[in-house]
Amino acid sequence: MRPMRSFGGRGGGGFGLPGLESMSSKLAVGLVAGSVMYLLLRAQGSFLLLMPSGVFGHLFIWQPLTYAFIESEPISILFGALLLWSIGGWLEGYWGSKRLLMVAVGCTALAGYLLGLAALFIPLPYAYQGGWVMGSVLWVAYGLTIGKGQTNFWGIPLSGNAFAAIGAGFVLLRVLTAGVASQLPHIVAMLLVLAYVRGASPKRLLLHFQHWRLQRQLRERSKHLHVVPKDRPDRDQYLN
Repeated sequence: MRPMRSFGGRGGGGFGLPGLESMSSKLAVGLVAGSVMYLLLRAQGSFLLLMPSGVFGHLFIWQPLTYAFIESEPISILFGALLLWSIGGWLEGYWGSKRLLMVAVGCTALAGYLLGLAALFIPLPYAYQGGWVMGSVLWVAYGLTIGKGQTNFWGIPLSGNAFAAIGAGFVLLRVLTAGVASQLPHIVAMLLVLAYVRGASPKRLLLHFQHWRLQRQLRERSKHLHVVPKDRPDRDQYLN
């Protein structure tokens, strides 16, 4: 049985908050620094946001990476950084630094690139900030990693799966108030992390592909083989 973990409250073991040298801390500092840079640059900072129509249309290929570290509201910056530091710290202890970086930035950036591809065919006239997209990725990843194990949310005990559902619920509320288009990076990124945690990692997909290719090659090579009747005098079983 997994130990109880907590979010937003005391007891239950907590996250075991990481030090400032950890990857989760660097992600949090990156969000604060990127947001401050965006606010200082004002109009010029808009090129750091994700504008799907410009990713491939105008080759703004850095935007799916830079938007992940930008929020413009002080409360979003503060709580986004705290979430990356706390939940990210727990995941870093469970996964390691490299895997945390790959999931947090990878899912967020890949969502941006996928929307960039979609914008080549459908209009997406939005400029997205992605600090909370990355936060939502880690929120859902944390809950799904715990799964049926127990955690708590502000003192309320619940399963990890329920915790992940709360994160998805926040996005759903934003969809209902601001429309689906405003939350597309969140939706795509959460689907990506759901697939990853459930087993669709790049390494596993590559192994499945290699297995499929090997099976196909074996079938191709065996097409010219024929079974020889048992009553054949030489008793050979196969002929080429």
